[in-house]
Amino acid sequence: MDLEYRFPQISKASHPGFRSVLEMGPRIFVAILFVLLRGTVSPASKPFNSVDPQDGWKLAAESNGVTIYSRLRAGSPVKEFKAIGEIDATTRIVHAVIDDLENYPNFMPVTAECRLLKRETDSIITYQRLSPKICADRDYTLRVRTKSWPVADGLVYLHQWETANDLGPPEKRGVVRVKICEGGWLFEPDGVEKTRATYSVYAGTGGAIPVFLANHVSQMEIGRLFVAVRKQTKDPKYR
Repeated sequence: MDLEYRFPQISKASHPGFRSVLEMGPRIFVAILFVLLRGTVSPASKPFNSVDPQDGWKLAAESNGVTIYSRLRAGSPVKEFKAIGEIDATTRIVHAVIDDLENYPNFMPVTAECRLLKRETDSIITYQRLSPKICADRDYTLRVRTKSWPVADGLVYLHQWETANDLGPPEKRGVVRVKICEGGWLFEPDGVEKTRATYSVYAGTGGAIPVFLANHVSQMEIGRLFVAVRKQTKDPKYR
């Protein structure tokens, strides 16, 4: 899902404060508007793939071509994770795999259910239920935003999500509702046929799971996630 930024309609009548700017002429107006909006239309104010130690990131593990970093957020013992690894497929194919939401139960680790609830102008709403082996099922509803932009060897795709439980189904008996789940995927071309993938996630555990166990399991699942996505890109239907 590629999103395009649309400039709002601005008129002298509806925005009197812009009269002096509009009267400067189209070139000056466009230049000023670009400066005002550059932070809005920029793909990311801080690189999504940054793992700067000054931001608290520490190397956690390296395995099977995936490097995992972690850091603590203020006021929470639960770790935020970021992982970087190569995938032998174009960014278009990897994006298509991640965009195949309703097929997640067939290839994504611990995913028991995934439903697309709604498509909006700039995002989609999706419900997911996870079924880990070590605890009761967890679920949440997410708002997912996707952007893409061209670079030398193809397209960069950025998927980012946040919890939107108020837009999804009510809580179910026997399923623990996760209150916080934030993260994303960044797919950058690494040459013409490969992708440099960056995955980021910060999620509450939901329920009474020891923090050390939750952090350990989250780190392990990231490795499994990369294995699953790499394998799924080989499916001819994404070609």
